[in-house]
Amino acid sequence: MPSALIRSCREILADSWKVIVTLFRIMVPAILVVKVLTELGAAQILGQVFAPVMGWMGLPPEAGLIWASAMLTNIYTGVVIFFSTAGTDGWTLAQVTILGTLLLSAHNLPVELRVAQKAGCRLWPQLLMRVGGGLLFGIILHHSYQLSGSLQMVEPVPWTLSTEKDDWLSWSLSQLEMLAWTALVIVLLLTSLRILRLIGVERLLEWLLRPLLKLIGIAPSALSITLIGMTLGLAYGGGLLIREAERGDIEPADIFCSISLLGLCHSLIEDTLLVMLIGADLSGILWARIVFALVIIGLLSRLMRRMSSQRWLVRSVAQP
Repeated sequence: MPSALIRSCREILADSWKVIVTLFRIMVPAILVVKVLTELGAAQILGQVFAPVMGWMGLPPEAGLIWASAMLTNIYTGVVIFFSTAGTDGWTLAQVTILGTLLLSAHNLPVELRVAQKAGCRLWPQLLMRVGGGLLFGIILHHSYQLSGSLQMVEPVPWTLSTEKDDWLSWSLSQLEMLAWTALVIVLLLTSLRILRLIGVERLLEWLLRPLLKLIGIAPSALSITLIGMTLGLAYGGGLLIREAERGDIEPADIFCSISLLGLCHSLIEDTLLVMLIGADLSGILWARIVFALVIIGLLSRLMRRMSSQRWLVRSVAQP
């Protein structure tokens, strides 16, 4: 028994090391590039580009800067800019909720799109899925709120957030802390997966969710990893999907559907709580978001089955 436990621990650590190295090779260069671009004012330029589009969703022009900053960095940056934007108190609850869905649909794109690429997904379809999906969802919510007359009240800002120091040393320390937590979470996730397989929970989940899987096109072999990504984040679920894709255990089409689902609907716990800080309504940023993602992936999976070739969407990264 002790020898089997030691062997399992070694296997978990070896798998964790492979996932961590793969993810860090993607994340570290992307984080550095994004920091440089941010310092050069790339977020402001993107904000000007997106400002006219914000009107399609009933949002003020400054929403473009907020979303662009989050796309280059993370949701926290978008939240901070939201609180520091002049006239924030004039936003309706519907507008705040729509902005929250934009932040959730497309953020930290340099890192997350690179993760999707490493799993075999093509860059431009995934970029279109994240940004276009966010815009489509925002437009649908805007018209739904207008037609129903819901969430039209103007809500005061719930509270303010303390901003972090902007010097390079503070930034570097915060990034190292984030990478350390990422590595720890990966080890815990792989350990949890091993335990779930041993006690049969994974099989039970697959059996319970089989009708839903058939509906939206997610393969049973990708179920547990997709659930991890949906609850904790695309970086974690995507990192595990990269491992399975390189092993050839999951078909490229199933990888594409899983990554696309995670792109539209991931980190349901942490990111949702963070966006709630700006006062967004839970019905839009959680429940409607989940329904929208499932419908889109369900339609996409059916469309992929009718395609003669899927090479422009995904490629195999299985290693011999």
